[in-house]
Amino acid sequence: MLKEKLLEDLKNSMKDKNIIRKNVVQMVRASILQVEKDKQIELDDNKIIEVIAKEAKKRKDSLADYEKAGREDLISQIKEEISILEEYLPKQLSAEELEAKVKEIIEEVGATSMKDMGNVMKAAKEKIGAAADGRAINEMVKKLLN
Repeated sequence: MLKEKLLEDLKNSMKDKNIIRKNVVQMVRASILQVEKDKQIELDDNKIIEVIAKEAKKRKDSLADYEKAGREDLISQIKEEISILEEYLPKQLSAEELEAKVKEIIEEVGATSMKDMGNVMKAAKEKIGAAADGRAINEMVKKLLN
């Protein structure tokens, strides 16, 4: 299970004195615990992957701001955090793979216009999950439905 792997990685990063990895893993574990406490449920691996994907997205979004501000010290740290988080995520789909999956979903749903975008997005998020960024899925759906 992913929870045990995170705990093991936390212990190893503490032993190795890898501060960035330790902080990232601690933050992920805290996020998981927060969701479990808020919703009073035990998260399975799929839900844990969603939490990790959300944390990676936060960092990718803040990366653009740091690049605009020219904060080289923070840029390298954020990039390292993103790469650590991506180790726990499923392999990301290429643009071609994403396009094929979205076309398949559009056919399954029977979508013909932008009016059907909500149904397509819902089905796509369920099928594709964390293998692609929500924004990338959204852009591909728009491209294919227009």
